Amino acid sequence: MESYVEHPPLPELATTVRTVWIQRTGGTAYVQRHLPTGGVEIHFPIGGRPQLLGPLTGPEVEVIPPHTTIVGVRFQPGTPPPLPTVLDDLVDQRLGLADLWRDSADRLVEAVALASTPERGLLLLQTELLKHFRRTGLDPLVGEAVRALMPWRPVNIDRLANHLALSSSQLRRRCQQAVGMSPKVLQRTLRFQGFLALAQAGATASGRRGADGMAGLAIDAGYADQAHLSRECLRLTGVTPSQLLGGAIERCLCGHDHSASYRPFLATRDRPLPVHDLFKTGAVRPS
Repeated sequence: MESYVEHPPLPELATTVRTVWIQRTGGTAYVQRHLPTGGVEIHFPIGGRPQLLGPLTGPEVEVIPPHTTIVGVRFQPGTPPPLPTVLDDLVDQRLGLADLWRDSADRLVEAVALASTPERGLLLLQTELLKHFRRTGLDPLVGEAVRALMPWRPVNIDRLANHLALSSSQLRRRCQQAVGMSPKVLQRTLRFQGFLALAQAGATASGRRGADGMAGLAIDAGYADQAHLSRECLRLTGVTPSQLLGGAIERCLCGHDHSASYRPFLATRDRPLPVHDLFKTGAVRPS
């Protein structure tokens, strides 16, 4: 039977990697719908050729062959592995990791293939990532912008740029290079991820405006109403919220447990913004 299990990354990777996972298919091919998360992913079939999935702006449907085991890594927005190009060149693309990492990718393919278990292969992949991240620097202003654009508190993009001592066009350019999308598109993507995080956690709506169920969670995630959520869900996933969740709000139709991936979003829900005076300057609009 098909299975998918997420885990937190190694502690040393927690600021750059959102989650890691192992997926196994059974005797039949499995249709996987990949959704925009704001970050890039590495998909590493055991015994096969690893690929990097660039930042998505819409759904990508993949047919995974039978009897396939994949170890994977999902990165935080703005913290991709070292790449020979900027991320806006990789939007909605899937590339061979060997084309990006050359000899180190070939060595890693062999090591993962010879690993005694998928869990050991996933550990080897994370260990290799640690070596790469020691040799790269991340854009601190983009990192601060990403933290400010997490769901729960709608932030005005122009005021955020001003707070970071950047023009709006400079912030847009730096986000496109480091994240692969504009701040506004990232904000919308993270808002939807926030909704999915609440749904996955079985959260109870706050009751604001008298809404409950899916409508209440939509408002809690920053949408104007359930219709607003539905429009964004169609844009980002290609299906309606009910179709995506399979009629059960607490889990997606595939039945996978994504709690390890969504935990970082829920952790920001009650945490102050990293740029505290955005509240004082009016950059945050009342929800």
